[in-house]
Amino acid sequence: MTGDTPRRTTASRATDRPGDPSPFALGLLLRRAHWHAAGVMTEALRPLGIELRHFAVLIVLVDRGPTVQRDLAAATGSDKAGIMRVVDDLERRGLAVRRAVATDRRARAVEITPEGLELFDAAHGAAEPLAERLVAGLGPGEPEQLTDLLTRFAHPADDEA
Repeated sequence: MTGDTPRRTTASRATDRPGDPSPFALGLLLRRAHWHAAGVMTEALRPLGIELRHFAVLIVLVDRGPTVQRDLAAATGSDKAGIMRVVDDLERRGLAVRRAVATDRRARAVEITPEGLELFDAAHGAAEPLAERLVAGLGPGEPEQLTDLLTRFAHPADDEA
């Protein structure tokens, strides 16, 4: 800090506790909520032999169809090496395949297999009771309200243009 910047002696410090008034509170709460939800969903996927990182790729493939690896990396927040490992894992399990892209011989598109679709559907079935447990402490209508608020937060209106 420079000598010209006034020091706030009553500044709120991020604590990650309920009621934290700091400007970091929302981010800290979202991080904690993510860890909680990811733990529950990891529990749902474990019997199927995949991890959240694998399921994240399957979600993109179901949504977009065959997708080049660089786009998979961007869609899942992964890096090039990380996405290659995940796709390798999915290929070994027979859940996805890489295919040549006709318009770019250097690129490979990843495509979900019928077995991958079957596992994708099974994961939803396995997650249902755990997802209900995840929101069990909320009141009537609050799970839907939470989903609505998080959707609007994660996909602001200006992103839709």
